[in-house]
Amino acid sequence: MKLEMALMAILLTTVGLSDAVSFDSSVSASDPWHVAGTPTVISQEVQFGNAGANLVGTVYLPNIGDHLPAVVVLHSAGAATREAALYRHLREGLPALGFAVLIYDRRGSGQSSGSLQSVDYQTLADDAVAGQHALAKLSRIDPAKIGFWGLSQGGWLAVLAAGRSRDAAFAISVSAPLVTADEQMQFATSNLLTVRGFSQEDVREMLETRRAWTGYLRGTNPRAVAIDALTKAQSKPWFNLTYMPKVSDLTNDPAIRRKMDDDPVAAVLKAKVPLLFLYGGSDPWVPVAQSMQRLRALSGQLHNIESGIIANANHELMFPVKETMQVDADTNRNDAPQSPTYFILLGSWLSRRFPNR
Repeated sequence: MKLEMALMAILLTTVGLSDAVSFDSSVSASDPWHVAGTPTVISQEVQFGNAGANLVGTVYLPNIGDHLPAVVVLHSAGAATREAALYRHLREGLPALGFAVLIYDRRGSGQSSGSLQSVDYQTLADDAVAGQHALAKLSRIDPAKIGFWGLSQGGWLAVLAAGRSRDAAFAISVSAPLVTADEQMQFATSNLLTVRGFSQEDVREMLETRRAWTGYLRGTNPRAVAIDALTKAQSKPWFNLTYMPKVSDLTNDPAIRRKMDDDPVAAVLKAKVPLLFLYGGSDPWVPVAQSMQRLRALSGQLHNIESGIIANANHELMFPVKETMQVDADTNRNDAPQSPTYFILLGSWLSRRFPNR
């Protein structure tokens, strides 16, 4: 018995406990190692509208505190609903730092109405601005301390929303290139074919086909040229990896053309609030070196920009053993940041913006 008591004393000392230990009576005796986190995160559903869509989301906030700063989350292309694992670190981590977080289902997804068909980036950014103003009506939120966060396409939209809002406080852009969507997809699809084992000749053929397609969208070559190139390419084993349409789906929808050539630098110049840009150092989807070069040039004339690169992290700020650039329902649902450096940079930057929250 004395030996058991001595071992218990050593164990308690090792884990930092004292004889003043108390236990949460709400914890089940059959499951004593599960203890509620602090602070408690509470949530409430909110609804708001923009451009014909009713948008439904959830606000996550600490159970204590007033005049809270808040973050509106914009979506990556594949993570359209608030349940996506991509947003878990925000809804759990930011309330622990004293921030509220709004995550909503993108228009046409989850419980939100509307459609993405022919919707431009400006409308998607304005959806988030409408969410900002819905947050501002909540009694515990400080309306002057609401900003935007987004990853990948959402990172573009976060900066765009900050420039289009009359009263945004900040924007955080993660893994979003400072090149056009067309330039980014040339970079990404070249890497995608390479990591899947295709030859450089296959990459060259793919890029030529892409130029014929995008030339038709821009009106610089006739439809027949695009049809001929796509007809030859769609029988290739790499075609379904390239995000190009089959001939039967070929369209010259102006919304596609605008998205393809929208310049994210223009949005950066318009946003007058503090901006944070974060990138993974091993991101095959985004030309990080080119994006950072443009950021450095902008930083010379603007003083509201900070940036960082997370070593060895990929597009989702994960550390894959072998990068495959896989995109499917499973990865869209489950991929989420893993990098401690990312979490620290995000949290410290926000905390410096609002030290008295």
